[in-house]
Amino acid sequence: MDTQTIAAISTPAGEGGIGIVRVSGSKAYEVADKVFRSAGGKRLAEIPGYTALFGAVYDGQERLDTAVALKFKGPKSYTGEDVIELSIHGGSRVLTRLLRAVLGAGARLAEPGEFTRRAFLNGKMDLTQAESVMQLIHARSDSELRMANAASMGLLSRDIEKLLDVLSELAASIAVFSDYPEEDLPQLDNGIFRKKLLTCQQALNEKLSRYDTGRMITEGIDTAIVGRPNVGKSTLMNLITGATRSLVTDIAGTTRDVIEDTVRFGGTILRLADTAGIHNTDEPIEQMGVDLAKARIGTADLVLAVFDTSRKPNTEDEQLIESLQGKTVIAVLNKSDCRAYDYKPLVSAFPTVAVSAREGTGLKELEKTIGQVVGTAGFDPSGATLLGERQRYAAVTALSSIEEAIKTLDSGFTIDAVGVCVDDAMQALCELIGKRVTTEVADQVFRHFCVGK
Repeated sequence: MDTQTIAAISTPAGEGGIGIVRVSGSKAYEVADKVFRSAGGKRLAEIPGYTALFGAVYDGQERLDTAVALKFKGPKSYTGEDVIELSIHGGSRVLTRLLRAVLGAGARLAEPGEFTRRAFLNGKMDLTQAESVMQLIHARSDSELRMANAASMGLLSRDIEKLLDVLSELAASIAVFSDYPEEDLPQLDNGIFRKKLLTCQQALNEKLSRYDTGRMITEGIDTAIVGRPNVGKSTLMNLITGATRSLVTDIAGTTRDVIEDTVRFGGTILRLADTAGIHNTDEPIEQMGVDLAKARIGTADLVLAVFDTSRKPNTEDEQLIESLQGKTVIAVLNKSDCRAYDYKPLVSAFPTVAVSAREGTGLKELEKTIGQVVGTAGFDPSGATLLGERQRYAAVTALSSIEEAIKTLDSGFTIDAVGVCVDDAMQALCELIGKRVTTEVADQVFRHFCVGK
């Protein structure tokens, strides 16, 4: 690890009440004392850790601003090193001047995520906890915040450590049996061995299942609003978003392109797409809009299929229903305030919600049904959840190795062959939490961090 003293602005760009320049490393106190002068004349190197001093910061002999300097002493700091945080007024120019003064005093500019990377390398947190930092920063909903907090507290790490304990015990049994074949050792109990592997398999399957739901919470649900022309798709889009995102008229075919917006609907983030009315047309531009709508159905995680219940179902409605087979769909029966025709037989394969997009009724039921259909309704975000594709891939790799171990055991191969699969599973789980991680993997994780964190 690079042991140079590093510094960066740790508060967001722009203007604010407070701005912080963070300094970390073996010379943090020495560097900070060159730019900070306390009101009482005390030096930061002389005071105890976890103490604050009031004073001012300077660039050479030029006073920049009043300041509060907070001292942390390693290893009991965020990075595990000696740390100074200089808090001043949050103007972009004064923060830039202070950072330049700190760099001129002997620090170097921190790379993206370098403070958290040092915390990881110094054993202050594992890799899953480090990754949760950016999840906390970017959380857009209470559920996403709870997921990030659970990871930051080490819930996922503890679950993975339990699996590693089981696999380590199995690996040790195999090693003893294989290394000392001449000894009079009891035969390995394949039944118990298999039962423990199945326990690990079930635990990883549960983690991967939670990942899919967690991904919808963190990334949002790609949602397409579809239907034939003039059924109320754009009115529903505007109602959910709370703004006029789509033009609404009585003229069929008004929407010809895909109108997109992201909105928090209840506790779920929806990435909405209002599409052109799906119908048979000879008009080339309309047909382009219809093709875009059909393509959006193919890529959406969720489809809100809107039907105008004041009009009799026709062949275009039937064709739409046929095209939605195998998709996650909610049938939205619009114009419930003036409903005349029964669409229930047509949409019997899908959950249905009656709404009046014009009157604004039925939204609560739609919100509830979305949560039930995509699985977010019964999801506890405070539990241990895989965050991000790197963690998911490691879990999938470990699961594949465990399944191969079970298959190898059932096929009657030697116990050594089973041991290879167990070792592979352990390797993947160690990579997941960062016990064995390459420089390339660490670089991939921390390059997405902001400078200053």
